[in-house]
Amino acid sequence: MENTNASLPRASFDVHGVQYTCPDLPAHFGADYFRLPVVLRLLLENVLRNTQGAERDAAVAAIFGWLEHGTSESEIAFQPGRVLMHDTTSTPALVDIAAMRDALAEAGVDPGVLNPVLPVDVSVDHSLAVEAYAQPDAATLNLDLELRRNAERYRFLRWASKALSNVRIHPPGTGIMHTINLEQLATVVCQQTGPDGITLHPDMMIGTDSHTPMINGIGVLGWGVGGLEAQTVMFGMPTMLRIPDVIGVRLTGALQPGVTATDLALTVTQRLRAIHVSGEFVEFFGPGAATLPAGSRCVVANMAPEYGATTGYFPIDKETLAYLRQTGRSEAHIACVQAYAQRTGIALDPVAEPRYTRVLEIALDTVQMHVAGPKRPQDLHPYGHTRSILAGLEFAPRAPSALPRHAIAIAAITSCTNTSDPRLLMAAGLLARKARQAGLRVPPWVKTSLGPGSPAAADYLARAGLLDDLAAVGFDIVGYGCTTCIGNSGPLPAVVRDAMSAGAVHPVAVLSGNRNFTGRIHPDLDLGFLMSPPLVIAFALAGDAEKDLSREPVQAAPDGRSVYLADLWPTEAEIDAALAAGLQPDDYRAAFKIASANPAWQALQSPATPRFPWDAASTALRRPPFASIDAGTQLGRYVAHPLLVLGDDITTDHLSPASAIPPDSLIADFLVERGDDRHDLNVFASRRGNWEVMMRAAFYSKSLRNLLCPTAPVGHTLHAPSGRLEPIWEAAEHYAKASQPVVLVAGARFGTGSSRDWAAKGQRLLGIRAVLAVSFERIHRSNLIGMGILPLRLPDGVTPATLLLQPGDRIDIDAEAASLAPRADVPVRILRADGGIQALSATAAVETRLEIRLLQMGGVIPAILSDTISSAVRHP
Repeated sequence: MENTNASLPRASFDVHGVQYTCPDLPAHFGADYFRLPVVLRLLLENVLRNTQGAERDAAVAAIFGWLEHGTSESEIAFQPGRVLMHDTTSTPALVDIAAMRDALAEAGVDPGVLNPVLPVDVSVDHSLAVEAYAQPDAATLNLDLELRRNAERYRFLRWASKALSNVRIHPPGTGIMHTINLEQLATVVCQQTGPDGITLHPDMMIGTDSHTPMINGIGVLGWGVGGLEAQTVMFGMPTMLRIPDVIGVRLTGALQPGVTATDLALTVTQRLRAIHVSGEFVEFFGPGAATLPAGSRCVVANMAPEYGATTGYFPIDKETLAYLRQTGRSEAHIACVQAYAQRTGIALDPVAEPRYTRVLEIALDTVQMHVAGPKRPQDLHPYGHTRSILAGLEFAPRAPSALPRHAIAIAAITSCTNTSDPRLLMAAGLLARKARQAGLRVPPWVKTSLGPGSPAAADYLARAGLLDDLAAVGFDIVGYGCTTCIGNSGPLPAVVRDAMSAGAVHPVAVLSGNRNFTGRIHPDLDLGFLMSPPLVIAFALAGDAEKDLSREPVQAAPDGRSVYLADLWPTEAEIDAALAAGLQPDDYRAAFKIASANPAWQALQSPATPRFPWDAASTALRRPPFASIDAGTQLGRYVAHPLLVLGDDITTDHLSPASAIPPDSLIADFLVERGDDRHDLNVFASRRGNWEVMMRAAFYSKSLRNLLCPTAPVGHTLHAPSGRLEPIWEAAEHYAKASQPVVLVAGARFGTGSSRDWAAKGQRLLGIRAVLAVSFERIHRSNLIGMGILPLRLPDGVTPATLLLQPGDRIDIDAEAASLAPRADVPVRILRADGGIQALSATAAVETRLEIRLLQMGGVIPAILSDTISSAVRHP
């Protein structure tokens, strides 16, 4: 390998009369360059652009060394160009920054030196609740309520945008963050003027939401991280990552008429979870990939966290260019993207066969219409099988009801996953039109909603004449935000609540989202099916999740005629015609500009000070105790009580819920004691700026089963020394006062789901020093380390079920800071209450030297503060 510190050959090319230049990596590296997956070609470019000297030489050698085995243990530094956040991940991150500024000021350092060095875009999209629905003014009413409920938090965001450089807030109503990224923020290729003229490089980014990989659908390499990892990046630290294994998904053929991108995404999810994908990069290639429009690719890429991957990447090609043109990008920029992708060898070549760690084949023409659920997105079923699936639950009604026993309570066209693709929304609108023409109506017990990812959707649906058709069957637009997908579904219809209270029904949600974990969609619903937007409307019309829509009529028309799904399903030609009539490139910029100028948002007053003035009476914003310089490491040798023992598939919704705060909960009691209205407490996510609320909310989930005390009330555990059942935070407080460490034990896929850093922050506040689990989901593992908590993988064959931990059992962990290394063995002993001892060898689920440093310092925040103070001393 040549010394990469030598000047790389440069390629120059003319686009629309402008001269551009970039490193000529194909010429420099030759045939081996094209053997790399495209995602590794992009990481190679990033390393070459952002590192120097021996570090760069070693990283380049390691990337090409990956080709021998398709895997590597080597680390590289990745430097994204920008960071994307949403309001309920940015709020805790910005609260941390405000508290860090206080800590700096108290240490005699100018707080104004702490500023992000990368552009940070914040989308206010996670707080919109579906209160009003099935009425023309639903969107306005819901937005007004959102602004009233969250005014204090939004004023804080506006303070941050003024006090911190490089922070830009996109207000409520501008759309979902990933849709904004696709339509407004992504450049695909970036330009920079320097000594070599106008140079080009790929657009690469990270986001504090697990569905950030949606941008992979148009060739932008990006992935989701926790808010803690994002803080390290925005303050100048690189993201250190082990050179990833890359799974190639070879697509052949083409989707059959009537089969949607949603069906493909659900199929990919099931197939990749079946081979136990966990953190790998996924890259789609082959002739079938070239047949998919960019909108379809984005649907598939969005669900990368559901199939266990870090990315779901589609390289740039003509479909990418068509999407940029559709969303109003300039022809000059589109030509620049095309020229750069072709010249640097990162464009999609449908016949290329790069080296991959593993290859999975999917024939697109075999994909059928599906639903997934009722509790996990990887559980795939033909759409007509919902009856047999629900029959297996053996629900026996305790009282008669006019509602079906598995009545559909919520039918939501929601989530960036499917509403960012105009083709899917047009298909839903056309199905609604045919249902309207047949005289069909949604039953009164179904709560319907349409929450598009972009305000431009209203324009193109109206221009195609479909907005009124959607409204006629109850799917009025309720706003432009995550809504039901994130759990902001609002209250259930009263008739459903009453029937549930009587034990007469076991209701179901149907949605076009990406997750259906128990309690995620609504705290009182444990059943949900994921499906395409048009199928959501069909099930809403049926009103009964047990209907077999492949055989039975959706509904009877007023004239008595049975109307089947085939009578309503739109043809590809009809969808094409609606797209031709509705889409106009100018809509995207214009709608976004109008929404950004919302007068109610602009009227919010915020302080103009470098430090945030905390209000001691606030129940929304409090200075967190972990934002300190001397937090201290949690590593070492210690004997701990297990605070909780949990099973498999513990999600971040279990660890830190986001949905509505139950009015009869301990958390509600805490807030009411401080003056809040018990019947207007908003959602847990709106309280992520208040550590006292979120500590009490940790593990507050009806579906969470603590194996230490399986019959304990929600949010409780057993305090072993006293034998008392106590709220988890109280038990943790008693352990802390007695200087008794605590740990947590869990099963497989611990921390699956959303990227929320409060899933780790809550554990730190409860004093948890280590988590011993069968396996960890990628982002939550990173968040644990970011809070100084050591993740330990249990040895093969050891699970919570085999350990049979009992109250009084303790765990001896030998994890000294000086000896810890990535993937090191860590001695563990189970000290039984009866005197027995079981010795184990766990593995530190730590991947990089940077992660070791963070654990040694006590987490991300102490590391940032230490680096900032050191820099201030060196450069006063």
